[in-house]
Amino acid sequence: MTQQAFQAHDHKSCIADGVAAAAQSCAARKLQLTKVRQRVLEILLSDHKAMGAYEILDVLRAEGLGSQPPVAYRALEFLTKHGFAHRIERLNAFIACSHLNDPHAPIFLICRSCNRVVEAESDPTKGEIGRAAQQSGFVIERAVREAEGLCPECADAA
Repeated sequence: MTQQAFQAHDHKSCIADGVAAAAQSCAARKLQLTKVRQRVLEILLSDHKAMGAYEILDVLRAEGLGSQPPVAYRALEFLTKHGFAHRIERLNAFIACSHLNDPHAPIFLICRSCNRVVEAESDPTKGEIGRAAQQSGFVIERAVREAEGLCPECADAA
């Protein structure tokens, strides 16, 4: 996903594949992918940019799916809790998970110019963080890694 996300492409397949994978996962785990939850996932999948809860709420409001912040926050809580979306700490925003079928510890590559965010896979038990944890006897349960820079298109333009 990393390479494709930084290139122009048809997001319809991203949306269709992501929603289908989430629906299949929800069915297998007996979770409810409600209309609002599905729509929030579609919104997040529609572009590879992180979105804040209020940006998502604006879309939901325009479509008649809710106008109060808890509508967006509940859907985002469900999506992040079950691995369908991730919270980008630095931006206080959310992005759809692009590796739904694989347990992983993502790294987020954030373009400071166009705000595109791409999810890449990593293994927090390896590398510098893994060595530090191993040396101190620490067991990593969750790691958030975010890198800010320029995507290929913005780097070429600069």
